[in-house]
Formats: sequence, structure tokens, C-alpha cells
Amino acid sequence: MDFIEELKWRGMIHDIMPGTEEQLKKEVTTAYVGFDPTADSLHIGHLCAIMMLRHFQLCGHKAIALVGGATGMIGDPSGKSTERNLLDADTLKRYEQAIKKQLSKFLDFETDAPNKAELVNNYDWTKDVTFLDFAREIGKHITVNYMMAKDSVQKRLNGEARDGLSFTEFTYQLLQGFDFLTLYKEKGCRLQLGGSDQWGNITTGTELIRRKTGGEAYALTWPLVTKADGTKFGKSEGGLNVWLDPKRTSPYKFYQFWLNVADADVERYLKTFTFLTKEEIEALKAEHEANPGARPMQKKLAQEITTIVHSAADYEAAREASGLLFSADAAEKLKTIDEATLLDVLEGVPTFEIEKAELEAGIPLLELLAVKTSVFPSKGEARKMVQGGGVSINKEKVTDPAMTVGADRLLKGKYLLVQRGKKNYNLIKVS
Repeated sequence: MDFIEELKWRGMIHDIMPGTEEQLKKEVTTAYVGFDPTADSLHIGHLCAIMMLRHFQLCGHKAIALVGGATGMIGDPSGKSTERNLLDADTLKRYEQAIKKQLSKFLDFETDAPNKAELVNNYDWTKDVTFLDFAREIGKHITVNYMMAKDSVQKRLNGEARDGLSFTEFTYQLLQGFDFLTLYKEKGCRLQLGGSDQWGNITTGTELIRRKTGGEAYALTWPLVTKADGTKFGKSEGGLNVWLDPKRTSPYKFYQFWLNVADADVERYLKTFTFLTKEEIEALKAEHEANPGARPMQKKLAQEITTIVHSAADYEAAREASGLLFSADAAEKLKTIDEATLLDVLEGVPTFEIEKAELEAGIPLLELLAVKTSVFPSKGEARKMVQGGGVSINKEKVTDPAMTVGADRLLKGKYLLVQRGKKNYNLIKVS
């Protein structure tokens, strides 16, 4: 595949430095993308960067993922209004290891392929450089005027930053340029990839390489991903990051995020976040236009990304869980579903707590529903709906108002799922 052509039809090019396309056609080229290790997991805001590296490797070129152990201690001012908290070296090392594990789902780090990917940490070549050495060998090649002209600096100086721009942050573009220079000299890296907000930092690196070595280096950026309504991409409806680590965002919630993407965004996300071909996406688009209610594009998007980031088994489990409450064999599935996914599926439903000792002795059904909990406002209403066949416990209908509910009915030894009518669910938890 041709890397630039692949990116063009996917809409993944924002800026490209003259000569970049010619360089990629001329020879196998090495490129890098930087990831600041601000947590022990990447999130979906990093997915575009990861996909760029994967496409680059699939096109036969060599990809380098740079973990910013040094720059992460400072913080990039681009697109931010506050200075980042500084991290210690031990924490950064732990974050680096976690990030490599996640990147390994996309990039080949292990085979003997000549273009196998590499993971590097800029802390390794920065930690022993003295301030005087940096000022003399790097700082003198880039003028303050050149640095001040960058958008990321101007925005912070013109009122976006509450506390102004610290010297620490001001030097960020020089440190990033030093990374590019180091990789250029040691790894033959000729190209840096990044989001459109990184253009200024990347071109500082290409300029530093030109002034320091006389060599040519290149830059390519992708458009920052947003939602069609202009809001920020990468966060769930609750305003929280959607993480790649299943401990932070479960596969079920991850799957649900993509399943609920708006129609206005889904085609663009299929192009950006999957490896589906142009023809496959066009076919999905036609299917979607014929029956938008079936949401085939969202379903395929959720399947592809959940499978890549987690696994095919996690995707199947998430898909089954999403239809759990409406499936014909829901009662059986409730007995086998894992506790974390069960709670994810039932997130937001009214929840009540009772003592387990009470349930072990057995509680009359109507007392459980209207006295021990508030599933119903009164025993009379509870009795009427039970007699009408409108009440289920753990997706099994209960029709005898005089029955007693015991601990033997508990899911996972601690939950009862009470359904009132078709759509009203309540969770009773024992403690």
C-alpha cells in the first residue's frame, strides 16, 4: 500500500511538508510518533496516533513509538490552558511498560521483519544532558523569535493560560526537536507524525535537523478528531476518558461507546479507527442508508475496535451483554455473566440494599418489593402487578404474591434483579 494514498482517502492528513511523499516513495523510511505517559493506560484519544503507526508499518516502513519519559516530566503546552503535573521517574517507567503492552496489539515489535517497530523513551538520551550542554548544542540553533511565533506559545501568551507560560513549557518544543534530532542521527528517522496541534513542535525538529546537520527531515500531521457537534472526542457521556485498559474501561463500556456513535460521525470513525477497506466501508454505508435503524455501521465499528483493543472473545461477551435483558434466554445468561459486566449492564438502574441475613431467613415477596425496598410504593400495587404477570426476578416471572424469596435466588451470591413491567429494572444488593 501507498501510505499517503491510504491516508488521503481516509481523511487522515491535515498538513504535510513538501518532499514527504517523495521521500516515502523513494525508500523504506523510519517515522515516529510521541506518546506522553500521563497515565498507566492510553485512551481512545491516542487511537489516531496508533493507527497512523500501524498504517505506516503495513505500508512497509519502520515505525517508532516514542514514550516521552523526559518531555512527560514537563508537559506540552499545545492545546492546554494549564500546566501539567510533573511525574517522577519510577511512575513514568511503569507507565511506559503499560503503554508498550497496549501498543503491541497494533504494532509488530517482536518478529525479525526488517521494519519491526521499536519503542524508545526520550528519558534515556535526555537524563544525562546538562543544562549547559543543551543550551550550547541545541538552544543556540533555534531563535526565541522562531519559538515565539508558534501557535501553541501564542495562544498561551494571549490569554488562554490562567498563569501564563512557564519557561519549562516554553522549552518543550526544543526538547521535542532534540528527540527528532537524536532519532534522526541514531535511527535514521526522517519523519515525525503527530496531531495537527503538533505541527509547530514537529517543524521545530525539522529546522533543528537542517541547521545542525544540513539534512532533510519531514513532517505530517492528522486532523484532530472531534464529534460532528464540535464537542471533544474521546470521552464518554459521563465526561470520563474511554481507556484502552479493561481495568479502567470495561470491554462492555468500550463496546457501548462505539455502538452509540452518532450517524454524523460513524463513517469518519470507520475510516480513522479501523482497517476496513474503502469498498467495505462504502458497502456498509449503503446498507446503513437502506436501514439506518439497524445501525450496521455502528455495529461494525464497535466490533472492529473492540476486537483489536481487547479480543474477539471480549467483543462477543460485550455484544451478548448489550442484548442480555432482551434475549430469550436472559435468565440463564444472568447466571453465567461475570459480576463486572453485570454491573455495567445495570449501571444507572435504581439500587436498594438489604441485609443478607434477612434474605437467608426468607422474605415474603410483597414485603421485599414494597417494605424492605421501594420497588413498589405499596404492597397493594405490588400484588396487583404480580398477579398480572408483570414482575420478574432475575428474568423469571413470579406470579404468586404469597411466595417467599430466599438467598438461593441471588446472582453472584449478592444480587437480585427485579423487573417491573417491560422496561423498569431495579437491583437489590445484599450486604
